[in-house]
Amino acid sequence: MKTIKTLLIGAGLVAGMATMASSPAMAKDYTFVIVPKVVNPWFDLVNNGAKDAAKYLKKTTGDTIKIEYKAPQQANVVQQNQILEQSIATGADGIAVDLLNPEANAPVLQDAQDRNVHLVAFDSEPPKGMNFTAIGNDYCEQGKIAANRLVELLDGKGKVALMKGVPTAPNHRIRNECEKKVFAQHDGIEIVAEGIDNDDIQTGQQQAAAIMQAHSDLDGWVAADAAGPIGIGQAIQEAGLKGKVKLVGMDNLPDMVNLVKDGVADSTSSTRPHMQGFYAVLTLYQKAHGIRAPKDINTGILFITADNPKGELR
Repeated sequence: MKTIKTLLIGAGLVAGMATMASSPAMAKDYTFVIVPKVVNPWFDLVNNGAKDAAKYLKKTTGDTIKIEYKAPQQANVVQQNQILEQSIATGADGIAVDLLNPEANAPVLQDAQDRNVHLVAFDSEPPKGMNFTAIGNDYCEQGKIAANRLVELLDGKGKVALMKGVPTAPNHRIRNECEKKVFAQHDGIEIVAEGIDNDDIQTGQQQAAAIMQAHSDLDGWVAADAAGPIGIGQAIQEAGLKGKVKLVGMDNLPDMVNLVKDGVADSTSSTRPHMQGFYAVLTLYQKAHGIRAPKDINTGILFITADNPKGELR
């Protein structure tokens, strides 16, 4: 996959920014809606990135970008679709969405396109047969990084559990599938349990606690979302299993990074949520000006350890 800089320059966003600049008399207003999977601190970072992009566009073009952040209270596709429908009905110029269920989201997203509402998927992928920009990273590679790290920590032998996040979400599903493929290559690794946290930290903690109680000989954990490993880390601490049960996390929420620094988790790999929000807004603005957008924008993966909390780009 090409780099972000190459994609955006090739699409004309960087080169065309100057031509988009408006005089005060010609300045326009745009409304872009950010629709995450659920209320979750990870998506707050996406929203911060979107707001920073709006400030950047205001400064460089004179146009005003209103960011509306609308999160479902639960990881429920019906709730998410209702938010999408409301955003379309109230005249949003563009929507950036992290899909909960591509098949179930598709009819609403098609309606948006039919009404000329611009779309971007972040930390996700468009439904099959639909064509709009996806901003994220190589989810399979991210899952492989986590699983291979755990195999290394366990010297290729041990009982492991996985936290699946939201099973219907494309990024979570892909990571989970690729983690399993890595473990299947090692005869000494046995998957004994899988939890579903639905992108909720408390649910992740409860699921992890129950699994570790049922499998007292568990050796390690990997996850497929940002909330799950924080909940797992909390459960490990509460059970007094720090250093005994290995945890390889996902993403770079402050609580996750602190678990790495404190030695509860060995490491974590980040999808760079602030950057996803920033480029989502830039891409929607690009589309609003009739400039062809890239098919994919790869934000890369930051691998974070206690020795390198800022992360190594992979």
